[in-house]
Amino acid sequence: MAYRNGTYIAFHANNTPNPSESDMKYYNTLRMWKVRDESDFKFINSHEKRDIRDSSTKETLRRALMERMNNSKHLLLIIGDTTRYDRDWIPFEISHAIDNCEIPVIAAYPGYNRIMNPSALSELWPKALADRINNGTAKVIHIPFRKEPIADAVSQFDFNNLPRGGLSYYSKDAYLGWGDVF
Repeated sequence: MAYRNGTYIAFHANNTPNPSESDMKYYNTLRMWKVRDESDFKFINSHEKRDIRDSSTKETLRRALMERMNNSKHLLLIIGDTTRYDRDWIPFEISHAIDNCEIPVIAAYPGYNRIMNPSALSELWPKALADRINNGTAKVIHIPFRKEPIADAVSQFDFNNLPRGGLSYYSKDAYLGWGDVF
């Protein structure tokens, strides 16, 4: 079995190389948080383990992504406004992570300060995720796309410590601990 220590990050690239037109801007934010000297935001980025060229065939990309997920301890899925429209890579990544790797999903939502009722966000979910939440196979913690909740989820949840179910979320006390005011 592979050494599973990485964080596999999935986001909707929206078929554009321009990060401002896709959820790639959030991926870049994660990378920025990670490299800051004063940051306690730490994770092993599964995408940095093996380089893939943009000119690679779809099958080569698929194999490389599977290898990255196989070596990951969780899937950090950035769920933006357009994620549910992806019919190619996002469904593949979700299905492989949950069905084959049996790793938890950390669903991070940009634009939210806290997530206390994940089912209220179901209209944002890609079908592959919604199906697995509804049939009970997905173990998901739903969090806002913020440094503190992401850092906590990345350090806490993995294939040995799964969220309780598909609609898990942090308590009010957790948010208070991160400095939120209710």
